[in-house]
Amino acid sequence: MGRQIRREEALVLAHYYAPAAVQAAADFVGDSFALARKARASEKPVIVFCGVSFMGESAKILCPEKEVYLPVPDARCAMADMASAEEIAGMRARVPDLAVVTYINSSARLKALSDVIVTSSNTVKIVSRLKEKNIYFIPDRNLGAHVSAQLPQKHFYFGRGYCPIHDATTAAEVRAAQAAHPEAPLLAHPECPAEVRAMAAFVGSTEGIISYAEGSGAPAFLIATEEGTLYELRRRCPKKQFFLTRESFVCGDMKKITPAALEAVFRGEGTPVEVPADVAAKAAAALERMLELGA
Repeated sequence: MGRQIRREEALVLAHYYAPAAVQAAADFVGDSFALARKARASEKPVIVFCGVSFMGESAKILCPEKEVYLPVPDARCAMADMASAEEIAGMRARVPDLAVVTYINSSARLKALSDVIVTSSNTVKIVSRLKEKNIYFIPDRNLGAHVSAQLPQKHFYFGRGYCPIHDATTAAEVRAAQAAHPEAPLLAHPECPAEVRAMAAFVGSTEGIISYAEGSGAPAFLIATEEGTLYELRRRCPKKQFFLTRESFVCGDMKKITPAALEAVFRGEGTPVEVPADVAAKAAAALERMLELGA
């Protein structure tokens, strides 16, 4: 049993993929980049991060002086470890003028081996500002391919990782959804496969998808990302309709985070997030570079 935490001393952050009731209880809801910036800027001594483990690690690395808690420490991102130190070392040895660019959906261990961290909302901006011509993008091959198409001046090498939830999206299911809702343009996350991205009216981060829907005159949209995003879409766009490309567009680990688990942290039942000092120092440099280049 840890210490009890007063609500006023904590900043509660929730990712868009968290359950609706958890998003409603949070002080701030956003995508990975926005949440990282909020954690960094907070003056409160405690951060309670309603997200998966890599998000809590990133907050602790950026805010070593703060207590950071995850309501469900074993809620993990399947993609976070889909790269290895051996693969990174091999690429550095073989390819000159190389930058290792790592998606924020990665473990602290991988971040510590990276030159810069990126999110789905800032990757193009950050990579375009790197002096290196060659880019080793890990772990998500789909996001990497999406970015490479926009930066022909760079030469990309891709990792083998992927998000099992987004990568399972198919053109066939999108065509079926389009047939059912022909008035609704498709908005897709870049973690989706190329065949799905090619069918979309817009491809972008969760925040990008929400902003696009908010600014568009279309009355309805097909959404190819985790269903938790619907909460914010409907909150910001109450007169518009949103349909997932499949009913089961769900990250099971994100759905482990419940209001009861959040309340348990305040009762003192949470375990603070810890990152080994040597890993944290190296990962911090890559995360700080993200905040600098992505601003």
